[in-house]
Amino acid sequence: MNATPLTDADLERLQNLLDALPEPLEPLDVSALDGYLCGVLLQPRPVPAEQWLKWVSDVEGRPAPPGTALDELQALVRRRHAEIDHAIAQRDWFDPWIFPLDDAEDDDSAGDDDEDNPPQDAVLPWVAGFAAAMDAFPALMASPDPALIEPLALLYLHFDPEDLEDADALLAVIETLEPPADLPEAVQDLVRALMLMADVTRPRAVKPGLRPRANTRKGPPPRGRR
Repeated sequence: MNATPLTDADLERLQNLLDALPEPLEPLDVSALDGYLCGVLLQPRPVPAEQWLKWVSDVEGRPAPPGTALDELQALVRRRHAEIDHAIAQRDWFDPWIFPLDDAEDDDSAGDDDEDNPPQDAVLPWVAGFAAAMDAFPALMASPDPALIEPLALLYLHFDPEDLEDADALLAVIETLEPPADLPEAVQDLVRALMLMADVTRPRAVKPGLRPRANTRKGPPPRGRR
C-alpha cells in the first residue's frame, strides 16, 4: 500500500471530495477522519478496508455513489491509513490532522487565545473521530487490559464528562489528569497515548536476547494549516 504522506494540496483535495458527497450522506471531516483511522488501526485485529471505508463517507455507514470521485477519495484515505499504520508499527512520530482554531472572526480574541480557544476545542474533532471508530469497532474498548485505561483517558478527557456514560474507570483516571496547557502539548499527549495503546494491541516482536529500547522522541509541534 502507498504510504506516501499526503501534501497540503492532497489534504485540501480530500476535504473538498468529502464536502462534495451528496446528501443525506454525512461524511467525516479530515480531522475526524484522522482520529477515526487511528482508532481503526489500533484494533487488536486488523479491520478489512471494506469494513472501515464505508464509515468515512457517512457516519451511518450508508454507501456513497460509485464513480471516479469516490475512487479518488478512497485512494487518498488509504494513503493516510498506510502512513499512520507505518508510523504506529515503527513507534514513530507523525503529525495528526489537528488544526489551530481560526481567531480571525473573533475581534476580542487577540491576546487571550488560551482562554477563548483552549486546546481541547481544536483536539475535540479528532478525538470524536477516534470515538466513532470505537463505536464501529468496539474490540479495543472491550479489552480488559488495564494498561489501556490511562492512554484512553488522555484522549477522552477532551469530552464533557457527562458524555462518558458507563465509563467509571475511565472517568476516575481522567479526574487525575491535568488538561494540556497548549495545543502542542495536547498533540504530543495524543500521539503518546496512541503509541501506548499500540504497545497493548499491536506489540512489537523482540528478538531473543534483546531488550526493547524506549522511544523517547517527543516529536515536533503540530504544523499549522488553514
